[in-house]
Amino acid sequence: MRPIIYQRATDGPSAIRALIAIAPANNPVVTDAGIQPLAGGTTLLDLMKLDVMRPRVLVDINPLSNIWSAISLDGGNLKLGALARMSDVAANLDIQRNYPVIADTLKLAASPQLRNMASLGGNVLQRTRCTYFRDVSYDNCNKRHPGSGCAAMDGFNRTHAILGTSEQCIATYPGDFAQALIALDAVVEITGESGVRNLPFGELHKAPGTSPQVETSLMPGELISAFSIQGRWPRSTYLKVRDRQSYEFALSSAAIALDIQDGAVRDARVALGGVATIPWRAREAEALLKGQKFDEAIAMRAAEAAFKSATGRKHNAFKIALGKRVVSRALHQAATMEV
Repeated sequence: MRPIIYQRATDGPSAIRALIAIAPANNPVVTDAGIQPLAGGTTLLDLMKLDVMRPRVLVDINPLSNIWSAISLDGGNLKLGALARMSDVAANLDIQRNYPVIADTLKLAASPQLRNMASLGGNVLQRTRCTYFRDVSYDNCNKRHPGSGCAAMDGFNRTHAILGTSEQCIATYPGDFAQALIALDAVVEITGESGVRNLPFGELHKAPGTSPQVETSLMPGELISAFSIQGRWPRSTYLKVRDRQSYEFALSSAAIALDIQDGAVRDARVALGGVATIPWRAREAEALLKGQKFDEAIAMRAAEAAFKSATGRKHNAFKIALGKRVVSRALHQAATMEV
C-alpha cells in the first residue's frame, strides 16, 4: 500500500494553493502523478490500482461543486460547470433539445454508475486506454517512461490511433464528450493562481509529438472550472461504433453538427473519436460540406476527406474504412433529424 496525503479543499483558492504548494517546481503539467485533484475519481482510482499513477497527494475538489456544477442556457449560449456530473447533464432537457450531440456523447460514455460519479472536467482529462500504458509490466511506454519507446508500434495495436500519431506514441484518446466540445467550438474556462483564463477547447489537448507524457496545456495549480458554447445546435448527433453495445470505448465515432437551410449546408462541424491521439476536428470534411446541397455523394466525399491523412498499422488499418462509414452515416443522421 502506497502512502497518500489526502487534502480536502474548501473553495477554489484553497484548492489551487494546495496544488501549487505541493507540486514540484519542475512539474510541467497537472496530469503528472505527483499531485492529483480528485473529483469523481473514476479514471484516477483505476490507474492508482494498476500502479500506473502513484500520486503522493490527492486534493479533493468536490466541495467546489456548489460553484462549479451549474448548467445554464442563457441567451442561446450554454455554460457547463466542470464539476457537473455526466448523468445530470445528459438528462437535462435543454441539453437534449438544443445540444443533442452533448447528451449523446455523455449517455454513450460509460455505465450509469460511472456517469453518476464522473465530472465533466475529469472526463475530458481521462487518460488513454492503451494496454501498454495501463500495464506496468511493459517498460517501453513513452507516456509513463519518456524516451523508453512505444510497445504499441510493433505490438497488438487494433484499438490504437490512425490520426495525430507520432514516432513516439500511437495511443488513442478514449473520451466521447470531448468530441462534442471540439465540434461545437467550446471554450474551456481554467482557474489558477493568477485568476481565470479562457482557452479554445481545441487547444487543451496536446498531440504526442516528441513529448507524449505532456497531454494538456494545463499548468501546475490550474483546474478546469467550466465549458461554454456559443449558439444552439439542435441538428447534431453522435454515432459510436464499438465491439459491444454496452460500456465500451469507441473503435470509431463521429460528432456531427449541421446548419441546413433549404437543403444546403450553411455550416458543418465534424469531430472524430476512437481514431486519434487527441479529440480530432475534421476541418477538411467541413470545408467540403459548407455551401453544398446535402446528398449521399457529398457525405461520402466528406468522409474520404476526414481520413485523408490517416495512417494505419498492422492491426488497426481497418479503422480507416470503418471511420469513413461512421462519418457518412452520422452525417445522414444529422441531416435527416427533425428540428
